[in-house]
Amino acid sequence: MPDRQPHDASPFHAGEQQVQERLGVRDIEDWARKVVRPTLPEQHRAFYEALPFLVAAARDAEGRPWPTLLVGEEGFVSSPDARTLSIAARLVPGDALQGSLAAGADLGILGIELATRRRNRVNGRVAEDGAGDLVFAVDQAFGNCPQYIREREWYRVEGVPAGTPLRGMRLTPSQRAWVSNADTFFIASGHRGDGDSPAYGMDASHRGGDPGFVQVASETRLVFPDYAGNNHYNTIGNLVLDPRVGLLFVDFETGSLLQLTGRATIDWDSDAVARIPGARRLVAVDIEEIVELPAAVPLRWDASAESVRSLRLVEKTRESADVTSFVFEARDGGPLHTFRAGQHLPIELHVPGVEEPVRRTYSLSGAPSDGRYRISVKREPLGLASRHLHDQVGVGTILDARKPAGDFLLPCSKCPVVLVSAGVGVTPLASMLHDLAARNSGRPVWFVHGVRDGAHHPLADEIRALAGRNPNIRVHAAYSRPGPQDRPGTHYDSAGRVDGALLERLVGDLDAHFMLCGPTAFMAQVQTDLEERGVCPERIHTETFGPKG
Repeated sequence: MPDRQPHDASPFHAGEQQVQERLGVRDIEDWARKVVRPTLPEQHRAFYEALPFLVAAARDAEGRPWPTLLVGEEGFVSSPDARTLSIAARLVPGDALQGSLAAGADLGILGIELATRRRNRVNGRVAEDGAGDLVFAVDQAFGNCPQYIREREWYRVEGVPAGTPLRGMRLTPSQRAWVSNADTFFIASGHRGDGDSPAYGMDASHRGGDPGFVQVASETRLVFPDYAGNNHYNTIGNLVLDPRVGLLFVDFETGSLLQLTGRATIDWDSDAVARIPGARRLVAVDIEEIVELPAAVPLRWDASAESVRSLRLVEKTRESADVTSFVFEARDGGPLHTFRAGQHLPIELHVPGVEEPVRRTYSLSGAPSDGRYRISVKREPLGLASRHLHDQVGVGTILDARKPAGDFLLPCSKCPVVLVSAGVGVTPLASMLHDLAARNSGRPVWFVHGVRDGAHHPLADEIRALAGRNPNIRVHAAYSRPGPQDRPGTHYDSAGRVDGALLERLVGDLDAHFMLCGPTAFMAQVQTDLEERGVCPERIHTETFGPKG
C-alpha cells in the first residue's frame, strides 16, 4: 500500500490546528511530529494482538458517527505488518454500524487495556471486508495518556445470548440512570476535507470521570466536561468542523452497549464551565438516535473501579527555598479516601516530551482530618517530576492518584513518641504531629528536625504553632549551617546535626517509640546511635527515601 503521508505533513487537520491556536498550544506540533507515526511500532503491534476487544468509530450510511466494540476469540487481532491490523470480529446484529465497515470506509480504533490503563489510537481505513477478517490500513498511530481511565479486570463468559436490540430517539428511564452513573464512555468523531491527508478520518477516544460526570440534561440531551489532555484536541478539532458525534456507554457487569448519535455544541468559557471543577470546556450532545444492545459482548469487567482518583490542585504554597506544598481535592468535589498519618500518595504526572506518565510517590504532610491531600515536595535540580511540579503545575491542574498507602504508622496510642527527621523527611512526621495534636491525648511527644538553615526549613512555623497549642509537644530544630539571618532560640535550637547524643539529651527517657524519616545515611546513623544507647530495634520505625526525580 503506498505511503500517503509526506514527511513534512502536519499530523493535524485544520480543525485541530484552529483549536490549538485558540488555546495557545500550537507548539505541540513539534512534539506531535515525533510521536504521531504512519506505522505501528513493534510494541504497539504486540499490544493490539493481546487485547480482548477494540473500540471502533465509523459512520453509518447517513454519515452519522457511532462508536462500538469489536470483540473476538483470544488473539482475534493480528498485525501482519506495521501498516496493517487484521481483525477477526463481526458486529452483533442490530449494531448501529452493521453493514458500514465496507472497504474504503474511514475507521478509527482505540486499543485500551483497562487493567493497566494503557491505550493507543490508530486511524485509517478499511482495506478489505470480505468473508474473512476485517483488514485495517493504518494512516496515523499514536499513544495516549492514561488520564481518567478506571482500572478494571476483564473476564469472558460463555453461552449468554445477546438480547433484542432496542432503538429509540429518547433516553428511557433505565438508560438515563445508566448514563448518569457511568464513569466511562467512548466517543466517535471525524473530519474528511478536500484531498487526501492522513490527518483526516475517524477518531475513537475515551472519556472518563467520577460517576455522574455526564449530566443527563433531558431525555434527548447530555452534557459532559472536557478536561485537560494531551493538547492534540483530536475530538474537539473534529467537532469544530463537523458537529456530528457518537457516544458509547458500556455496562461492564452485563456486557450491554448503549450507542448514541447526535450533534455536539461546545461551551468554551461560560459560567457553567467554571462551576465544574477542572473542566476546560463543556460539550452538549443533542441526541438523534439511540441503539441499546443487551448482553452484546461476551466480556465482563469488575464493577468497582476505585483504584484511581482524579484530583484537582487547589493550593500551591512555597514552604522553603526548595520545598513547595501542593493541596489537592477531588476533581468532582466529592469525598476523598481517608488516610492515616505517615502514609504516602502515589500520583501520575503528564510531563511534556515524555510519552509515558511519570509516576511518583510522595508522603502526605497534612492532617488526616482535613478532607484534602497535601504533599510537600523538594525540587531536585535533575528531578523530572519535582521540577515539573514546581515549575509547571499550577492551581486548577488535574492529575490522577491512587489511594494513600504505606505502613509507616504510629505504633501505639499512649506511649511516648519521638518524631525525628532530616530535610524533606519532615513531611510524614508533620502529618503525624497534626494527628497527635488533634487527638490531644497528653502523651509525651518530641519533634526533632535537622536541616541546613532557616531558608531550607519547610513547615517550621506550622510545626511550632502545633506545639504552642499543646504543652505535651516539644520541638527542637537543629541547623547544620545556620545562616546570618538565623537566630538561636527563635529559628533554631542547636547548631549541628541530629544524632543519638542529641536525642538522648533531649528525650532523657529513651523508653519511647522513635519514628525516623530522612536520607539513607541519616537514617542509618541515627538508628545505630539509638541502638548503641539501648533502644531496642522494635521501638525504632523508619521511612527511608532518596531523591524523588
